[in-house]
Amino acid sequence: MLNQIVLMGRLTRDPELRHTQSGIAVTRFSIAVDRDYQSRDGGEKKTDFIDIVTWRNTAEFVSKYFVKGQMAVVTGKLQINDWTDRDGGKRRSAEVVADNVYFGDSKKDRDSSGASGDGDRYGSYSSAPAIEPDFSEVDDDGELPF
Repeated sequence: MLNQIVLMGRLTRDPELRHTQSGIAVTRFSIAVDRDYQSRDGGEKKTDFIDIVTWRNTAEFVSKYFVKGQMAVVTGKLQINDWTDRDGGKRRSAEVVADNVYFGDSKKDRDSSGASGDGDRYGSYSSAPAIEPDFSEVDDDGELPF
């Protein structure tokens, strides 16, 4: 079976970094994701607000380099939580447990919006080991055909 989700949206608030009793970093935030279609009456597009949770190094990275309003690309797994409210009613909530979080806008856009830092060299963080590519960056002087 497959449980993989990819989302791109803007943070609705600054990420909240906390630590478990055993010292493991966990960050929670939510992103606003526009739907690709409008209602039949031609009204505004609908927006979904999706809760995200990150753990360990990814949690620390997100809390350090992401701020409210910044575009983020999140890959992870959908998790459904069943719980009982104070009145004894059965409730259900959904969140994405993120494996990777990437910058969804350019460094120039982040700098102009006041976002702090510039993350790692490739604009993302994963708990997986980093792999250095076999190429170097090229300055775009407008002469490239693509």
